[in-house]
Amino acid sequence: MIDFTDISYLKTGNQKQQLAFEVLTKHKVLENLSTFDPILVGTIPINIDVKNSDLDIICCWKNKSEFIEKIKSLFSKENHFTIRENVINNQESVIANFHIGDFEIEIFGQNIPTQQQNGYRHMLVEAQILHCKDENFRLEIIKLKEKGIKTEPAFGLLLGLKGNVYEELLDYKV
Repeated sequence: MIDFTDISYLKTGNQKQQLAFEVLTKHKVLENLSTFDPILVGTIPINIDVKNSDLDIICCWKNKSEFIEKIKSLFSKENHFTIRENVINNQESVIANFHIGDFEIEIFGQNIPTQQQNGYRHMLVEAQILHCKDENFRLEIIKLKEKGIKTEPAFGLLLGLKGNVYEELLDYKV
């Protein structure tokens, strides 16, 4: 299994993964966020991205105000910068979006260790499922995503999951 906590795997990935590596390293995005234990998650690391897929970076903050100020100081000058606070799964969350080069980047921060956040946990389960299924399964996920279906619901449809697919995926056994 790939160590998703180190983006070096992107260097030998597909063209979009290599471009993502180039943007993230050239602009020192993860390096500048290192105190927040950043991890790139989502569809690009596991090769199920579509044309407009963004680079999702999860972070863990201890002090929300300090995190917000750091994000603003690092990225507020980037194109289309926005930052907002939200409550997701009963957790205070900070979400920043901006563009660097050809990528939209979303930084998602919670006061939860990154490897325990649902974004990371979902990606690990999805990577295991993709590893055990054939190429057609991966292509079907992409087709569903191109029709506007979010990642977890797309997996839920193809796997026949019932109920809350976000919760069921976390318990899915390959």
